[in-house]
Amino acid sequence: MPTVRRRMLGAELRKIRDGLRLTVDEVAARLGWHQSKVSRLENGRYGVRANEVGILLDVYQVTDPETREALATLAREGKRRVWWQPYSDVITQHYASFISFEAEAVSIRNFESSLVPGLLQTADYARALIRQLESEATSDEVNALVDVRLARQNATLRREDPLKLWAIVDEAALRRLIGSQAIMAKQLQQLAAVSKEPHVTLQVVPFSAGAHAGIHGSFAVLEFPVRGDLDVVYTEALTSSLYLERDNDVAAYDQAFDRLRAAALDVAPSRRLIAQIAKELE
Repeated sequence: MPTVRRRMLGAELRKIRDGLRLTVDEVAARLGWHQSKVSRLENGRYGVRANEVGILLDVYQVTDPETREALATLAREGKRRVWWQPYSDVITQHYASFISFEAEAVSIRNFESSLVPGLLQTADYARALIRQLESEATSDEVNALVDVRLARQNATLRREDPLKLWAIVDEAALRRLIGSQAIMAKQLQQLAAVSKEPHVTLQVVPFSAGAHAGIHGSFAVLEFPVRGDLDVVYTEALTSSLYLERDNDVAAYDQAFDRLRAAALDVAPSRRLIAQIAKELE
């Protein structure tokens, strides 16, 4: 799966090529590259080197120093070491791909139908959940996966310019017992507390809302510094995950999230419901 920086670089290079009215085949012929290399580069699926970007920009007659340096920097940073590299032996490629997108996002709109959002989970909740879902994992592997979950939170919600998270959670996720009543009570207490953070918006879809726009399952819409064709929708199934990038797909999930916002309780009533359920568990 391409990193966000590779996708940004590819999108910029494609924009330049389109502006020159050159086809992929024409560019490949001028460079002596296979046309698939140019296509993969523009799709963010090829880790191009900075000097190759320079060669391509020569063909495009791009001479502006700032533009050339900015694109070369994207190429270099697309290959930089990432914080989750030490955990590569315990996380799947699907998970690593999602983390790479999440780390670059400026905002995420997340609907969860069954579980507390990963970025808002306590260590005890995450550990109990992982033990249930990854029944064959060793204790060390479970602990490593919990560490990844907490590191994700630090890398997004606690960074200098924190990610803006708008989370909508079905009431079922709050009432589903993960671990024990004590673990759930503390998890819900933390949810209520974190919902007061300025960069976090948390709403609950109550059972009384009936059927709603998220009835088909959880999803996340990730937005990046460069808006438009870089936004991604992420959905997850039992054995795979899916990234949707086409404008009409992203627009459909944008609309679904807007309908969920309307169906959900406002922030203050959501916080009161979370606190009430936590009190029931104590």
